[in-house]
Amino acid sequence: MNRSNSFLRDLRKAVRWHRRLLAGVSAAAAVYFALAAVSPEPPPTIAVLAAARDLPGGAVPSTSDLRTLHLPPAAAPTGVLRPGADFAKRVLAGPVRAGEPLTDARFLSPNALGPGLVAYPLRLDDADIAALLRVGDRIDVYGATSTGTALATLLADAARVIALPNPRASPSGSPGALIVVATSAETAAHLAQAGTNSRLTVALTASPATS
Repeated sequence: MNRSNSFLRDLRKAVRWHRRLLAGVSAAAAVYFALAAVSPEPPPTIAVLAAARDLPGGAVPSTSDLRTLHLPPAAAPTGVLRPGADFAKRVLAGPVRAGEPLTDARFLSPNALGPGLVAYPLRLDDADIAALLRVGDRIDVYGATSTGTALATLLADAARVIALPNPRASPSGSPGALIVVATSAETAAHLAQAGTNSRLTVALTASPATS
């Protein structure tokens, strides 16, 4: 009989303990869901494309040059590029800082390059000469060796200026001034080679009859 009474007491204690445990769990759950109900929803954002690193004017960004940012709709610039946008062969009109959202205004017009032409960023040693140029000008590009013992060589004939990035905004901080010209791939290769051991300068020339 005593054993029976002891068993019943233990059983009642166990039931009461489980009830208190369930009550505590229920109370904690109620508090959690109540807080979740009154917590503000996170603000909506949209995905935009931004430069993953400093990019120079005249560059043609690839997917590795870009990253995705999430901005509030009100903070996204007008014309900003969204993931999935087609920017193949689009040329930057000027330098872009890392983290800057890219907009359509950052690129040259799709008609800036004619068939068979490439955009080549050309650094002139004299920034004052670059300041005289305007987009659309035709220029001859000359290269002179540092020794000055030979005449300057004509490297590009009647190349068209398609962009004039702001030198003060150049990510590289290089001397001189950067301009972007439309020229053939072959001429661009000659300019790249000459830029390693020659001083580059330009002369304004008349526009050819055909472009």
